[in-house]
Amino acid sequence: MSGRKKRAVKPGIRAQVLVGFTVFTALIVALLWFFQIGLLNTFYKAIKTNEIRAVSNRVVSMLDDGASMTDLIEITYSTNVSILLADKNGGSISMSPNAQGSALERFGNLDCRRLFLEVKAVGGSVLEDNLEKTPGGDASILYARTVTLSDGQELLVLLLSGVVPVDSTVETLKVQLWCLTGVMLLLALALALFIAARLSRPIEQINASAKQLAQGNYAIRFPDSGTREVSELAGTLNYAAEELSKVEDLRRELIANVSHDLRTPLTMISGYAEVMRDIPGENTPENVQVIVEESNRLAELVNDLLDLSRLQSGAQKFTPEVFCLTEDIRATLHRYDKLADFRFPFEADREVYVYADRLRISQVLYNLVNNAINYAGTEKVVSLRQVAGNGVVRVEIRDTGEGIPADQLPHIWERYYRVDKEHRRAQVGTGLGLSIVKNILDMHGGRYGVSSTVGQGSTFWFELPEYRTDNTGNAG
Repeated sequence: MSGRKKRAVKPGIRAQVLVGFTVFTALIVALLWFFQIGLLNTFYKAIKTNEIRAVSNRVVSMLDDGASMTDLIEITYSTNVSILLADKNGGSISMSPNAQGSALERFGNLDCRRLFLEVKAVGGSVLEDNLEKTPGGDASILYARTVTLSDGQELLVLLLSGVVPVDSTVETLKVQLWCLTGVMLLLALALALFIAARLSRPIEQINASAKQLAQGNYAIRFPDSGTREVSELAGTLNYAAEELSKVEDLRRELIANVSHDLRTPLTMISGYAEVMRDIPGENTPENVQVIVEESNRLAELVNDLLDLSRLQSGAQKFTPEVFCLTEDIRATLHRYDKLADFRFPFEADREVYVYADRLRISQVLYNLVNNAINYAGTEKVVSLRQVAGNGVVRVEIRDTGEGIPADQLPHIWERYYRVDKEHRRAQVGTGLGLSIVKNILDMHGGRYGVSSTVGQGSTFWFELPEYRTDNTGNAG
C-alpha cells in the first residue's frame, strides 16, 4: 500500500464561477420571495398607517385654521379616507360624504363621547387595523385622535381608510416570482458559462505554453489576451521566456569558451610534457615555465567558476575587517610589475580605510584590472584613481581600449557575458569576472557602474562606505 496520499483535484475556474453565480442568483431569488411575499402585509400596513397619520396631521392643521367639513371633502376624495368630527361631548357630529355606509356610521353621540375620553386617557391617539377581511366586513384601518384647537375647542377626529385585500396580490406575485426564478437561473447559468469561458480560456492557453517553456522551448510566446491581470501575467511570462533564452545562449557560449580555455592549456601542458619525456635535452626551465603558466591559467579558470558558484549560492562566508583600501590597491598593482609594456598610474588623494572583506575587495580590484588589461588597446595603460568624500570612497579603473557600445552596457555584469564574442587567445577569461565583481559588491552593499565611449575606452568604478579614522591616523 503506497504511503503517498492522492492529491485532491481542485475545482477549476469554470466550476467555481458556475457555483458562485448559482449561489448568488439563489440568494437574490430568496430575497425577492422574502420581501415580496413574506413581508408584503407588513410593508402594506406600514404604508397605510403612515398615510392615515399624515392625513390626520393635515386635517388637524386645517381645522386649526378654521376649516369646516366642507373644506375637508377634497382630502377625502384624494386620499380615499373617510372623516368623522365630534366635540368632546359627542355632539355636533359631522361626516364626510364617503363615510356613508362605512363603519363610521355606527358611531353615535355616546360612542363618540366614550371614545373621546378613552383616546385622551391613553395619550391622544389610537390606531386599530383590520387588514384581514372578515365575513360581512371590509379590511380597514381606524385612527382616532383628540385635538385641542387654538381657540380652546376640543375635538375627536376619526379617520377610516379602506384597504385592498392582499391575498390576490400575493397569488399574482407568486406566479410572477416562479417565472422570474426560472428566467434568472437560466440567465445566471448562461452568464456563468460565458464568463467562465472568457476567464479560463486564456489561463488554459498560458498553462499549456508554460508546460512547453518548462520543457526548454524558450521560443514559445504566451497569448496576450483576456483580462488585464491575465494580460500582465502573459507579458511577465514572455519576458521570463526571453530572459531564459538569453541565459541559455550565454550558457552555451560559456561551455564553448570554457571548453576552449580548458583544451588549449591542457594541450600545451600535455605536449610540452611529452616533449620533455621523449626528447633528450628538452627538460629546460623554459619548457617547465610554459607548463607552470598553463597550469596557473587552468587554476584561474576553475577558481572563477567556483567563486561565482559560492557567491550566488550564499555559501561564500564574508569576514569583514578594517583595512587601508589605498594600500590594498597598491599591493594589487604590485602584482603586475613584471607585466611587460603595461603602465598602471594610480592617483589617490589620501589614505582611506574601509570595513569590508579584504580578500573579496582585492578580488574585485584584481578582476577589474584584469578586465582593463584585456581591453587596454595599443596604449597599454590602465589608470586607477581613488576619490574620497562625504563618507564614501570611489575607485575608478580606466582603460584606453575600444570601448563598449551603449546597447551592451546593461548586460556586461551578467554571468557568461562577453563584449568580445570572438574567442581570442590574447583575451583570457570566461566572462565571469564582472559577474563576480557584481556579486561581491552587492553583498557589501556597495555601488558600482561603468561609463564608456566607443573608440576611447571604458571606466569601471565602485564605491564603499569610508571607515572614519581619528587624528592619529588609527582606524576608529
